[in-house]
Amino acid sequence: MNTDFKKGFRSICVKDPVLDGKSAHVPPIYATSTFTYENLEDAFEFFKTGGKNKEVYTYSRMGNPTVRFVADKIAALESYELEGDYFGMLFASGMAAISAAVLSYVKSGDKIITQGNLYGTTNQLLVSLLKDFGVETIYADLKDLIFVEDLIINDDKIKLLYIETPANPTLACYDLDGLAAIAQNLGIKTIVDNTFASPYIQQPLKFGIDCVVHSSTKFLNGHGTGTSGVLVGKMEEEWYQKVYGIQKMIGGICSPFEAFLLNNGIKTLPLRMEQHQKNALQLAQFLEQHPQVNKVNYLGLESHPDHTLAKEQMQGYTGMLSFEINGGLEAGMSFMRAIQFCTLTASLGTADTLVTHPASTSHSNVPKEQRLQFGITDGLIRMSVGMENIEDIIGDIQQALDKL
Repeated sequence: MNTDFKKGFRSICVKDPVLDGKSAHVPPIYATSTFTYENLEDAFEFFKTGGKNKEVYTYSRMGNPTVRFVADKIAALESYELEGDYFGMLFASGMAAISAAVLSYVKSGDKIITQGNLYGTTNQLLVSLLKDFGVETIYADLKDLIFVEDLIINDDKIKLLYIETPANPTLACYDLDGLAAIAQNLGIKTIVDNTFASPYIQQPLKFGIDCVVHSSTKFLNGHGTGTSGVLVGKMEEEWYQKVYGIQKMIGGICSPFEAFLLNNGIKTLPLRMEQHQKNALQLAQFLEQHPQVNKVNYLGLESHPDHTLAKEQMQGYTGMLSFEINGGLEAGMSFMRAIQFCTLTASLGTADTLVTHPASTSHSNVPKEQRLQFGITDGLIRMSVGMENIEDIIGDIQQALDKL
């Protein structure tokens, strides 16, 4: 089959390589811990190239054909229409990918600058675990580019700018082009968590971001069938070896079976994201008119303060939204108890609609003062809007709100 032509984004999602030399339509799951060598030179080649040779494998912690081709597919999606070589690396979870990315850029004595409205466990990683290893995290308003630039100029210990956009759970959007330019000019590295958007809607590498991470458990998998994470960046030998070494030594690898499930989800990513955001917009418009709702955070609404920026750097508005209920914590909990059709869970990105209360779940470990400062109030509800009939989704939310 001739593959010497440039594939479209949807085609990359759907088409798979032939892995076994026998033209299996669906790439097989290489459920093996070890691989045998045809000759001693193959073993030398593997260790000499740091696992980059896709024809030679030795041990699944160091590389596996099923895992490798799925990582390559995600790298192709994140770097779509970009020149140069990019690599992807799959991990056991989103946090494993985030940890490896951060550790590849900082060491004891360094500082990280980031936003205050981060995913709760990412916040824990930065302020608890890394702090114990001598890495300090500075919270800043990343929307104030002049302030961010001044911070970096005046502190040569800042080595990394960590960005989550759209942010969890407020859907705040940050200027990737502006932040990447500042970081490049001042010689620091950048990481973007692209979980909420997926590469179908946003590709941070196009703006000059160094590294993209995902909890691929979410929209990339799309069905809630497995946990995995992914890191994507430009192929720079020294950095690649550092990331690969971290994965190899810490061992947070993705299993072949999880990679297989992830690949099945990616095949329908464009179709799913279109329906997710179509339903999300209709739900957001309904919520904006409901008297029990104080505020709606959805980037597709013109009322969202970051709507214009999102329109410039994204190709859509994703299926995530959040809204603040009048009445604080008590009202938020009462709303959650009244849900009948949607699913109560702290995850996101699956085919069905998921509802969670961040203050008591995903962000319960974030100090209340910090939560409130960045809009994560006690009455905030986060929704991952699914692909069900929109009338059913709205009907459930309406009946729950009407009981308050």
